[in-house]
Amino acid sequence: MPRGDKSSYTDKQQRQAEHIEKGYEHQGVAKDEAERRAWATVNKETGGGKKSGSGRGKAENHEPSRKGGRIGGQASASRTAAERSASAKKAAATRKRNAAR
Repeated sequence: MPRGDKSSYTDKQQRQAEHIEKGYEHQGVAKDEAERRAWATVNKETGGGKKSGSGRGKAENHEPSRKGGRIGGQASASRTAAERSASAKKAAATRKRNAAR
């Protein structure tokens, strides 16, 4: 089986990866990078591609998915209110500029 072949993954694992990938793309991560991160998360949670059959493999560990949500607010929490406000204003200006295109 060549590297990158996803045939050994279950339908559930493929759905998980797709959902995680969409979340990363929504955050602005490039498509290729989002796909890479999504499969890395699925592999970390489930231990890689699973074959069907009762009692195969190990229990899933959902810590990698929880980790991203916990880390999410640390950057903004360490900044002052003025810094956060300036960043928000800059982002709003960028969105306005991009919408005009």
